[in-house]
Amino acid sequence: MAEFQYFVAASLDGFIATETDDLAWLLQFDGFDGGAESYDSFMAGVGCIVMGGATFQWLMDHEPGAWPYAGTPCWVFTHHEYRAPANADVKFVRGNVTEFIPDLEHAAGGRNVWVVGGGDLAAQFAAAGKLDEMILSVIPVVLGNGKRLLPLPGPTTPLELTSSRALGRGVVENRYRFT
Repeated sequence: MAEFQYFVAASLDGFIATETDDLAWLLQFDGFDGGAESYDSFMAGVGCIVMGGATFQWLMDHEPGAWPYAGTPCWVFTHHEYRAPANADVKFVRGNVTEFIPDLEHAAGGRNVWVVGGGDLAAQFAAAGKLDEMILSVIPVVLGNGKRLLPLPGPTTPLELTSSRALGRGVVENRYRFT
């Protein structure tokens, strides 16, 4: 059965982007030791990708003409009208995430579902009890404010830390299970 995983990077103070969706603070860490290996290992288990409209728009704005997830089905939860890139398996949907769980599991084909983001979408999966794991790369930068990592309305039950490892340039990757 597919696991729903939130593979994400956040600042030390728990933000995944600035208020204006600027990721320059994160992109300065591209190519750090261990980062590519972690991503490649993670992606080897991914059969389906889920993202919100703001994440999709960021990709379209910053990687024009180069869909980074070729060959992997992608579902975009949005209230806006978008056009899928050429040769990309992208479906645009609206509604409660729970309505689409069986479709996402089927699309994953026995592999995992990557909840790319943003945090609001990941929080919807967590609130529905469908977020199994969070793989969090903590980036040694303080933003002060921005888009929150997992904006849930209240405390969760304690998450189980299953592993933690230091990567290059002060980045720490923590893996948590939702219980």
